[in-house]
Amino acid sequence: MFLVALLPPEPVFSEVWALKQEVHRLTGSRNAVKLPPHITLIPPLRRPEAFEAELRTALGEFARTQAPFTIGLRDFRWFDSRTLFVHVAPAEAVRAFHAALTAWCAEHLPEVPRENRPFTPHMTLATRDLPASAVPGLKADFARRHYQATFEVRRLVLFRHDGQQWQNVAEFELGT
Repeated sequence: MFLVALLPPEPVFSEVWALKQEVHRLTGSRNAVKLPPHITLIPPLRRPEAFEAELRTALGEFARTQAPFTIGLRDFRWFDSRTLFVHVAPAEAVRAFHAALTAWCAEHLPEVPRENRPFTPHMTLATRDLPASAVPGLKADFARRHYQATFEVRRLVLFRHDGQQWQNVAEFELGT
């Protein structure tokens, strides 16, 4: 499986990682700590291992056509009652980047399926395995919290699942 994402630089990386670890300690939810803090651009994609070379080439070419941009993070939101995340706001720049990547894939990587749901950029703190009994307390706790950060996106990252965990296998600098 492959995944394409944006990783925040320090100190945002460590701040969001600490939040993911805290939620894990509070609830036992483990899914979100299997990957570092990131914004998913292309969700997990099952393709043969040989597809990686084609994916690397296309992502490298795409990255060179894109300028770095700024992302803002502000507070916390939920998808239903199962996914807690750090909200990306304003999201226009990352939405434009995602739209450009989607268009690029349609032309250069038709094996990458188009998403059926709208793109909602976010950084997950807890997801599917979040115990239902922990949700009310977690909602109350994170409703009182505030978080704000900005960072410049200078690269996109390709992850490959090795059967045990996700591995960062390539990074592509923007605009080079």
